[in-house]
Amino acid sequence: MVQDFDSGYPAPYATLAAAYPGADVFPATDFRVEWGPIFHRGRLDGSARLLVIGQDPAQHEAIARRILIGTAGHRFQGFMAKLGITQSYVMINTYLYSVYGQTGGNKHAHDAAIATYRNQWLDAIAAHSPIEAVVALGSLADTAYQTWHATASGSAYTGAYQHILHPTYPDSAAASSGTPQATLMAQMLANWNTGLDALHPAIAHPDVPTPLVHYGTDLAPGDLADIPAGDLPAGCPAWMRSAEPWATRTGATAADKRATITVTIPADERPF
Repeated sequence: MVQDFDSGYPAPYATLAAAYPGADVFPATDFRVEWGPIFHRGRLDGSARLLVIGQDPAQHEAIARRILIGTAGHRFQGFMAKLGITQSYVMINTYLYSVYGQTGGNKHAHDAAIATYRNQWLDAIAAHSPIEAVVALGSLADTAYQTWHATASGSAYTGAYQHILHPTYPDSAAASSGTPQATLMAQMLANWNTGLDALHPAIAHPDVPTPLVHYGTDLAPGDLADIPAGDLPAGCPAWMRSAEPWATRTGATAADKRATITVTIPADERPF
């Protein structure tokens, strides 16, 4: 059986992947640098039409070494499918490393050294791919885009741009505010519908021409989409692309939890 997989980092991305910043730029007090940088997901072969800026990698991404493959990834994969984009996308995050703590992300939103490296990725993608639209997932990603777009090279991009609520907004906001998750989900999907209205006509070359269909007030099963095998490194098992939560941070103390990710193969993905 022939298996599809991500073949890695061609030029100029190989140079960027080899010369990434560490704890000197991403302080360990605010980032889980010990899990290493996680660079991207999607096409680096010059075929991407949609550029996506996410936030930071979580535990699933730390294991699979690609961004946006957990709950957020599956929700947003469905968003892209509504645009007719099933393959021609590339994603990078605002931060190379997982944010540690409640305030770490906002604290470093305007760090020049972080932006300098991130902008090299954005410059390379814009220069080597026919990007027709850019989507930022959440406020930190919007700041990342605006920071890049204010540069001489970033300002050369004149395509469509949309900032939408992060795919896990209903979950995180419900936990912090006490607002019912269903209310926040309806709010997010209304925001996403506005984003679809702006982006759908901007995608001149979809992978699959797709009539625009809005979300309802809650995610339906068909609103989620699978992560393609070609987005993950060679040898990754299929369950790593599952929508089921197979990776969790565990430990009796904060230090143990930071250092430990427990991986459990979903029951329906086990051979016996």
